[in-house]
Amino acid sequence: MLTSVQKEILQTLINLYQTSDGKSIKGEDIAEVMNRNPGTIRNQMQSLRSLSLVKGVPGPRGGYKPTIEAYHTLNISVTDNESNVPMFKEGNPIEGVSVAKIEFTSIPNPGECEAAIKVLGSIKDLNLGDTVRIGPTPVNNLGIIGEIVGRDDMDNILLLDTTTIRSIPKKVVKEIASLDLVFLNPDDTIKEASILLSEKVIDGAPVIENNNIIGILTLSDIVWALAQSKESLTVKDIMQKDVVTINQNLKVANAVETMYNKNIGRLILIDDDGIPVGIVTKTDVVNSITNLEDFPLIKLNK
Repeated sequence: MLTSVQKEILQTLINLYQTSDGKSIKGEDIAEVMNRNPGTIRNQMQSLRSLSLVKGVPGPRGGYKPTIEAYHTLNISVTDNESNVPMFKEGNPIEGVSVAKIEFTSIPNPGECEAAIKVLGSIKDLNLGDTVRIGPTPVNNLGIIGEIVGRDDMDNILLLDTTTIRSIPKKVVKEIASLDLVFLNPDDTIKEASILLSEKVIDGAPVIENNNIIGILTLSDIVWALAQSKESLTVKDIMQKDVVTINQNLKVANAVETMYNKNIGRLILIDDDGIPVGIVTKTDVVNSITNLEDFPLIKLNK
C-alpha cells in the first residue's frame, strides 16, 4: 500500500505528464509543485520504480513517466487526450485539467445528487463554492453543472453538488442543420456579400466555386475590410481560407467537440462525395438541446 507521500508524488507526476506531450517529468518539477525537497522526491521515486509505478528515463532530457499500473493504482482510466472530458469554470475551459472518472452517489436527479469527480491535472485553483461545468463525456454525451462542496487533494477528487445534468441528443448534424445552404461566389463584391448576409439574417456563409468550398466569409471580415478602406476588394480577397467541414452524418456531440477544439461557431456539412450540402451553427446545437437556458454546454465564438 502506498504512503500518503507516495500517492501525492504519483498523482503530481500524472498531472504534469498529462500536459507534457509525452515528455518525461523531472524530479525537480515535481518537488516544486509539491513544495518539497528534490532529494525526498528522488528517494521516493526509487520505491515507486520498484513497484513498477514509475519508469525512469535517462539522459539530459530524462526524468520520470507514470506506468499504466500507476493509473490503475490511483483509479484513473487510461485514455488518449482526444477523449478527455473538459472542465469549465465561469464559462472558460480550465487549462491542463480534464475529468478521468465520474461517480454518482445516487441515481442522478439534478438537485438531489452528488458526484465524485476524479480529476487529471492540478485542482489548486478550484475552491469550495465554485460552480464548474463538465462535459460532454465521450460515451453518453453527459454534461454536468455543480457546486464544489468537497475536495480531496491527496486523491485529486472533487465532490460536486449537481444542479444540472443534460445529455446531447444522439442525432446526426444533418437533422439539426440548415440544409438550404446560402453561399457566396468568390468574385462577389463586398457590398453584394453584405446585402446577402443581411437579407438572410446570417453572419457568415461559405464561398463556393465549382461545388468546392474555397473559403468562408463572415460579417467580421466585411467590417475589417471597410475599416481598412478596402471596400473595392472582392469576397475572395478577404475570405478566410481555413474552412472546417464535417460529414452530414456526424453525431451532434462530435460537431460540438469540433467547434470547441477549433474555436469556431459554424461548420460546413458535406456529403459522402465532398459536396457542400448545409451548415450547422452554435445556435442550431443550442436549439437542439432542451432546457439549455441554464446549461450552455460549450462556450463558442459567434
